Amino acid sequence: MYHNDMSVSPKTRNGKPKTTEGGARARTRKLMLDAAVELMQSGLTPSVNSVAGVAGVSRATAYRYFASEAELVHAVVDEALGPILDWAPTSGNVTERVADLLATAIPRIDEFEATFKASLRLSLDQWARRRAGTLGAEPLFTRGYRIDLMMNATAPIAGAVTPAKHLRLAQALSLVYGVEVLNVLKDIWGLNLTEAQSVAQWAAAALIKAAEAEAG
Repeated sequence: MYHNDMSVSPKTRNGKPKTTEGGARARTRKLMLDAAVELMQSGLTPSVNSVAGVAGVSRATAYRYFASEAELVHAVVDEALGPILDWAPTSGNVTERVADLLATAIPRIDEFEATFKASLRLSLDQWARRRAGTLGAEPLFTRGYRIDLMMNATAPIAGAVTPAKHLRLAQALSLVYGVEVLNVLKDIWGLNLTEAQSVAQWAAAALIKAAEAEAG
């Protein structure tokens, strides 16, 4: 169920508790993250070495903060997700909760579309190299949060359907969330952001209505 979309609590990132760093260390990390965001927003998937060069720090210093490309990209994606990771439902209605989540997420994903596409490219590249047996010991970049977000958004329906049907609804709604939605609706269909968000919201509402009808 999880493979490339590991379930990670919003209170943790990359499987590690969120920590607050201060002083010079925090400034150096922020400098590197800003450099990595700049590279990813330009369409590149940055290496730790390339970020070190842009940030003006030594490679040895850079690797003390980010031990691998996967760890670096994880941190940049967390930075880009921003308010999505802090999303909390305010309604007890499934349709309203999912609509609110999409209203929060899709514009943010559009703003950092190049960053999310670069992370998707890394995930696909690693998949191809793993299939070819050439990935070696390189740490995997695993995409996260979608499962927790969707299970949280659809939580009110849990009392009306079986766990399997609740899970199926959350999985189905995952198809109208994320940069993949923009890949299809903007890149293939040529929609603008407003149109793409409208289609995603309509599809989400239709899926929820079908699940509720099935539950009686």
